[in-house]
Amino acid sequence: MVDTAVRPSNLGDHRDRPYYNPPEDGRSGAGVRVGSKAGGKVSSKAGSKTMQVLDALRSIEDPKLGKDMVALGMVKNLSIRDGSVKFDLLLGEESGIDEDELERQLDEQFRAIPWIKEVQFGLIAAAGAARAEPGAGTLTEAPPQQAEAAPQPPGAPPQQAGSAPREKLLESVKYFVAVGSGKGGVGKSTVSVNLALAMAKEGAKIGVLDADVYGPSVPLMLGLEDQPLIGDGDKLIPPQIHGLKVMSMGLLLKSEQAVVWRGPMIHGVIQQFLSDVEWGELDYLIVDLPPGTGDAPLSLIQALPLTAAVVVSTPQKVAASVAQKAMSMFSRMGLRTLGVIENMSYFNCPHCGEQSDVFDRGGGRKLAEDHGVPFLGEIPLDMRMRQGADAGEPVVLQFPDSDLAGVFYEIAREIARQMEQATNVGSPA
Repeated sequence: MVDTAVRPSNLGDHRDRPYYNPPEDGRSGAGVRVGSKAGGKVSSKAGSKTMQVLDALRSIEDPKLGKDMVALGMVKNLSIRDGSVKFDLLLGEESGIDEDELERQLDEQFRAIPWIKEVQFGLIAAAGAARAEPGAGTLTEAPPQQAEAAPQPPGAPPQQAGSAPREKLLESVKYFVAVGSGKGGVGKSTVSVNLALAMAKEGAKIGVLDADVYGPSVPLMLGLEDQPLIGDGDKLIPPQIHGLKVMSMGLLLKSEQAVVWRGPMIHGVIQQFLSDVEWGELDYLIVDLPPGTGDAPLSLIQALPLTAAVVVSTPQKVAASVAQKAMSMFSRMGLRTLGVIENMSYFNCPHCGEQSDVFDRGGGRKLAEDHGVPFLGEIPLDMRMRQGADAGEPVVLQFPDSDLAGVFYEIAREIARQMEQATNVGSPA
């Protein structure tokens, strides 16, 4: 027999479907169609478990909207633990998905992944949307359900039960822009901080979410030591510095304290950083992602309502080849890449003025050209970048009129131009 237990969704209006245990001998059970594991389309060998699940979900398209469920942002609250997969599907009024056909396709796809023991999913009507139910009236708004408790950052207020969906809570944020890299050590966080400052100086309202939970360095780079305050409704009020609102694990942990969490815990904490932080009105929330393409960045991308992404790489072939994996990850998650930034492009000797390509040059530009995305700019290898980050006074603050700061202003303007253009023609995603 197939276990038919259901769970509450944490996005409010929902109708849960049973989860199933794929029978080892191929026999059918309640709610499960017969199918061999070899019959699916998803390889169980390549990629992380999170990516395997997302690939399975990506194979299912909404026939009316013409895009897959991941690209449409329907997949919410994905968690994987001990062979158990749980997620919610957010279905809007315009969706053309047939629920019986959906269940058949999910069964076919997940049977092809041997490590999956059970799958549990909930169907959720988007806020304000009513969906017709085959043979039954309409699906109307249900009372809010209590969310499954997420792990809380040290020092954070208690998570509020029955809180509104994060999409509702973050309507005041216009754009969510992730800054990612294929590997560590390319200066991603330094670029994120200077880019945020340049955008703020251009007149935008900016927040910075330091989502690199394993190595939260943004507070140090900004010289920020203030802890978040707790305001009305037990919400965290992010400290402000140099015109930026900032939230980071670095503000909640002791300097020597390490984070040893796995993907699902990170997912829960980032959700709390969204729903339980009073961000206020923002034009951009700049999200500094963990490096790489493993479970941590994947969990964060799935948890965050991202609009677009920027990729940071150094010019040498080794770094650029890894950076393209980050671009592939963004693409597979249905996230638009605004462009590539090449950091440490060249070095100008402060004594003789000779220019040296310490890490080669042009790898970031070629990466952008190969993938058909804009090349956003070259940032030189300059001691002022390191000195400013260590002192808590980034280059854009310390040397606002320098050519070095000018590169960040140009990139900030190009991002703003792209987002404005995308908004005028439709969805930026």
